[in-house]
Amino acid sequence: QVQLVESGGGLVQAGGSLRLSCVASGRTFSSDAMGWFRQAPGKEREKVAAITPNGRTDYAGSVKGRFTIYRDNAKNTVYLQMNSLKPDDTAVYYCAAARDRRQIGLSEYEYDYWGQGTQVTVSS
Repeated sequence: QVQLVESGGGLVQAGGSLRLSCVASGRTFSSDAMGWFRQAPGKEREKVAAITPNGRTDYAGSVKGRFTIYRDNAKNTVYLQMNSLKPDDTAVYYCAAARDRRQIGLSEYEYDYWGQGTQVTVSS
């Protein structure tokens, strides 16, 4: 059974940092594009960052320069380092994998596997 399990969310003050982790199991994800998405209350889900199997990255404009996505294929894990957090970053953050896809810029509909999400709350 394929699973993505996120961790590392929590409550942090504005300006603080968090690192989210997503551990994949059930198959090898080294050939998959991986992404982080988020959904705030009353808003649509949006892509935050993505990384291809060979490490090419892409970020939403709202997080560029503050967030960093990276992966450790040996551990089947993708991370999202979030710095200089703002209250607008408050959302449930989801990890996703696009099976055997090597491109950047995939839409959320092109991702095959999703985690259950981890809550990030940034207080002002």
